[in-house]
Amino acid sequence: MVKNLVPIVSIPEVATIVDIRDEIEEVKSFYFTLDRPEIEEAFKIRSGQFIMCTVFRAGEFAVSLPFSPENDRKHISVRKVGKVTAALHQLEPGDKIGVRGPFGNGFPFEEIKGSNIIYVAGGIGLIPLRSSIVHVLQHRQDFGRVILVYGAKSSKELMYKESIREWQATENFETHFTIDRPEPGWSGEVGFVNHLTAKLDLPVSNTVAFVCGPPVMFNAVIKELKLKGIKEQNIYSTLERHMKCGIGKCQHCAIGRTLVCVDGPVYTYKQIRTLGEQI
Repeated sequence: MVKNLVPIVSIPEVATIVDIRDEIEEVKSFYFTLDRPEIEEAFKIRSGQFIMCTVFRAGEFAVSLPFSPENDRKHISVRKVGKVTAALHQLEPGDKIGVRGPFGNGFPFEEIKGSNIIYVAGGIGLIPLRSSIVHVLQHRQDFGRVILVYGAKSSKELMYKESIREWQATENFETHFTIDRPEPGWSGEVGFVNHLTAKLDLPVSNTVAFVCGPPVMFNAVIKELKLKGIKEQNIYSTLERHMKCGIGKCQHCAIGRTLVCVDGPVYTYKQIRTLGEQI
């Protein structure tokens, strides 16, 4: 896996929240700019990386970066799940946060040019995948078939509805959506995302897959992809661990001999499987 090749902000840089958007219940996207122009200009990412976000007087937490490495507004999408994220959800445009990073290895990009790409997401699992999706679509001519399979409990829990509308209208981008149960006004697929994955005619040769979602969904989707013949080393996902430092010093995110904040958070399924019961 390619290591971080971009400059890292090692101590919190002050950033200003410039816009806040409600995504789904208890999930908001916070758009920000870094206050120092030279840091704003130098802040580059790889899809799949994360930052440490500081909410002043509340604490710091690790969060995925859903924006593309190029031509996309900087933002984070955060579910309110504890004290620090609840404090973040109380902020308004003009308020300040701290940013450290980016950290981690990120998803492959140059290495997979020419391949077919399958994205499979469940619920807020679309957050870490969005960056790669947008980046690939910005270079659509460099890839084969590009397919998104996305499911949620209900239509209200589908993330990034504005992006979804754009993706559905994008030429040569195959999108498939499903919700767990029927609901009024929904004309799309109904059922779990692994069932939709099983039904689709997906490419196998020269294909990589990116899968993110809750453990039950993840395991079921991996099973379907393997049944179709996609190799374990060509399936990528992210491991989420409670990362405290981001630089491998505190060992808080250790799984066996791997440190998720440094060696990950992106791993192939073959690597994940070898970690076994340590996960």
